[in-house]
Amino acid sequence: MNGDWDLTPDTSRKQRLGFDESIFCASKTPDQISRLIQKALKAEEPLLLTRLDSDKFAELSSELSEHLDYDEVSLTAILGHMTVPEDAPRVAIVSGGSSDVRVAREAARTLQYYRVGVREIYDVGVAGLWRLLEHIEELRDMSVVITVAGMEGTLPSVVAGLIPGLVIAVPVATGYGVAANGITALNSALASCAPGLVVVNVDNGYGAGCAALRMLNVMQRDSTPG
Repeated sequence: MNGDWDLTPDTSRKQRLGFDESIFCASKTPDQISRLIQKALKAEEPLLLTRLDSDKFAELSSELSEHLDYDEVSLTAILGHMTVPEDAPRVAIVSGGSSDVRVAREAARTLQYYRVGVREIYDVGVAGLWRLLEHIEELRDMSVVITVAGMEGTLPSVVAGLIPGLVIAVPVATGYGVAANGITALNSALASCAPGLVVVNVDNGYGAGCAALRMLNVMQRDSTPG
């Protein structure tokens, strides 16, 4: 296949769910990605692109790429103006190690696309528990905390046992041997004894960001008079 077939964006998703459709670029050709960006530009609509590797980004024309805010760590690109919220962040994203930052940044960029303030705290894995404990009081003030960890995936359970807010676990395909490309971390999160821990799929930073967004949208709706 040469990538010439038509693509059909889910244009009504925002009305149904409260957030836009993103463009998952890993399975798309540069030509398909270009056409989707062109459609968004013509419609004057913002756009979030995920898993856009540097090679595909480099193949986009300069006329298109100049409109994108590209982050090579998270492999995300944002079309449209990003406004930094003035309010204190309501979501924190915590990673176990520096190897988990790519996925953590995907979650952060997803929320930033929707103008949600994010506090990023990285490399505070439980192998050096004091690093995490230094931030616990700050994390207790957050509505949502996204934890991103590979290896044995202990971080989500520890955080969920210490703070009252919603904790979302993102297992990451980081580690040797029996870490099994994130399956061990996934099973660890699913088997957690910390009550109410929410778990998304391996490496799914975008999904964690959307889960946090759903929670924030419900909180805002419930706090709105009338």
